[in-house]
Amino acid sequence: MPEQFYREALKLGQKEKRHLISKGHYPYLPVMEDMMSKERLNSGTRLGVMQIPAEFIVGTKTEGRTNAFAANFMPLLDEDTEFARKWKNLCKAHLEEGIREPVKVYEYMNRFYVEEGNKRVSVLKFFGAVSIPAQVTRILPPKGDAPELKIYYEFLDFYKYTKINYIEFSNEGDYVKLQKLMGKAVDEVWDEDEAAKFRANFYYFRQMFESLGGNDLQCTTGDAFLRYINIYGYVSFKEKSGAEIKKEIQKIWEEFELLQEKESIDIKLDPEEERKSKKSLLEIMFGEEYRVLHVAFIHDKTPEESGWTYGHELGREHVEKAFDGKIITKSYNYAMGAPEEVIEHAIKEGSEVIFTTSPKLLNASLAAAVKHPDKLILNCSLNKSHRYIRTYYARMYEAKFIIGAIAGTLAENDMVGYLADYPIYGQIAGINAFALGVAMVNPRAKVYLEWSCVDGVQNALSRLRERGITLISSQDLEKASGDERRPIGLFRFDENGRTNLAMPVWHWGVYYEKLIQSILNRTMQLQYETSNKALNYYWGMSAGVVELIYSKNLPEGVKKLAKLLENTICSGVYNPFCGPIQVQSGEIFDKEGQGVNLEQIITMDWLSANIEGTIPEYKELNSEGKETVESAGAPAKAQGENE
Repeated sequence: MPEQFYREALKLGQKEKRHLISKGHYPYLPVMEDMMSKERLNSGTRLGVMQIPAEFIVGTKTEGRTNAFAANFMPLLDEDTEFARKWKNLCKAHLEEGIREPVKVYEYMNRFYVEEGNKRVSVLKFFGAVSIPAQVTRILPPKGDAPELKIYYEFLDFYKYTKINYIEFSNEGDYVKLQKLMGKAVDEVWDEDEAAKFRANFYYFRQMFESLGGNDLQCTTGDAFLRYINIYGYVSFKEKSGAEIKKEIQKIWEEFELLQEKESIDIKLDPEEERKSKKSLLEIMFGEEYRVLHVAFIHDKTPEESGWTYGHELGREHVEKAFDGKIITKSYNYAMGAPEEVIEHAIKEGSEVIFTTSPKLLNASLAAAVKHPDKLILNCSLNKSHRYIRTYYARMYEAKFIIGAIAGTLAENDMVGYLADYPIYGQIAGINAFALGVAMVNPRAKVYLEWSCVDGVQNALSRLRERGITLISSQDLEKASGDERRPIGLFRFDENGRTNLAMPVWHWGVYYEKLIQSILNRTMQLQYETSNKALNYYWGMSAGVVELIYSKNLPEGVKKLAKLLENTICSGVYNPFCGPIQVQSGEIFDKEGQGVNLEQIITMDWLSANIEGTIPEYKELNSEGKETVESAGAPAKAQGENE
């Protein structure tokens, strides 16, 4: 029998060699000594004996036996060689009693290179071993800004608490996300029993995923598993049958396909013109004598509690009037129950289109969209790549740039304050745009940055006042209760108290009107059908969804400057992020002055050099700030260690 197994393994090795040569690739095992100096190899840390994933054993430390194996570790030498005889003896030992002696390996970037035991690895791989016992010596790469290095060091932190080395992710922050989805703190140690159960569940998922063609996708199994439990949860996984898991995987397959896209998000910067369609959505759904469209708005707070919710409620009231009986809207908030329950309740009451108006509602929105593919669900957030829901947000940074220019003009002591709320996607761009607007008209001025999500609005405001700062840009949203103590927009403290100067306005009514119109004429549906990406609507001043309101207290000349900037931005003549831009670290962005691209604007994790202040780390945030960052997504610096 070992002879037969060797012949089969030899065929696999020869086949792999031919395949790689035909593709122009190196057909043998890579050699670690060719990758780094002996000094580096001798600087390793011994980790002791551990189980290592067989699939991550990819090469050999030295070149001595390189040509004896194809790149898949299957043998290449003839059956009558001494090598073949030893391989067969190991095969016999494995079949009779199992191979127990650990191999010796070097680990680099979670890939393993065999120092001693190449034939043992070959035999065990041939028989489909999932993991192999090994004495491991780790070689650490130098830290750097390359994404693969950052992900690897995140893995090391994850491994320290879990001893799990078989799950890999393609994106920064995903090991932290997995911990959270498991209901654990980032620094919480896993016990052996829960780690063993997780291993069994992960490999069970992998079996189902690969049976449906997962190996043909470019994402890792870890990427797919993370997306799966983000939608369906982990707790109920062990109670599901293979058929149930398989069905759920099939249902969200487009999410997995989206993971392999280099640019997974299709960002729509302006409303598209109405596309010609033979029938509207309502005609398709209900026939020519269709009834009105039922639209739900689901909030995370009441209008009395939140200016954000208040703005969206004004938008809801606007569209009811604008469509004059063609739609019926209803408002919900999750004080009425868990987010998932509220969305289900809205659907049971007949809602066909659902707007969830907070990033905190994203996961519940995604789960509902997968469960109800006949419903159209949109979430108000930015930079989220999910195939089954659309997201929408406004380019507020355009208005912030203009307000910055106003502030720079009026900053008599060259000091301007900026009160920010949450360090999430889109917000950092607003801060930097404001600072660049200040610098454009007043290169001497400094912007002093404070965060309300650390210890509240009033404390942040007090710190600015203590510096002698009287000109401050604050939050843009008014509550329904009209709290007069709450600072709004750009204002100045003077002998008369607080004087308002300018304020950006989110025109959610205009936004919702154009979104609903695109649904009624099927433009949105056609966008989905003709794209293989996630759809994000990121409209700005040119679409009328953001407007600047100027106070009568603003000097006429300053107002003319603001109007001029407004016209150039709306017409596309001027980009607020046109460089060169110097940042706090001293680095220069956009040296050639071509303009920072949209992805860089959305994901900014740096601050302009004329800003005094920092982006707070996760551990510095208050409870609401942490919840918002977790759900909305934040630049890496705001994520911190998530302690």
